Amino acid sequence: MGDRWHVEVDRSLCIGSGTCVHRAPDAFRLDSARQSHAVEPDTDADEDVLAAAENCPVEAITITLPGSGETVFPPDE
Repeated sequence: MGDRWHVEVDRSLCIGSGTCVHRAPDAFRLDSARQSHAVEPDTDADEDVLAAAENCPVEAITITLPGSGETVFPPDE
């Protein structure tokens, strides 16, 4: 993909389903409270990270482009 992404998890929305960890195990972890967080918030663009965001049941994952802040996910509606 070639871009860099900034990945954030809104912990007020996260329900700890683990879907992100299942989809992108190198990119997400659940803490002791079963809240997700990005292992490396600034990371290379990755299809697994995008799949994790797309499949989060509560849309708690946001992906933006560092610098510009342009949204990668969720898409503008």
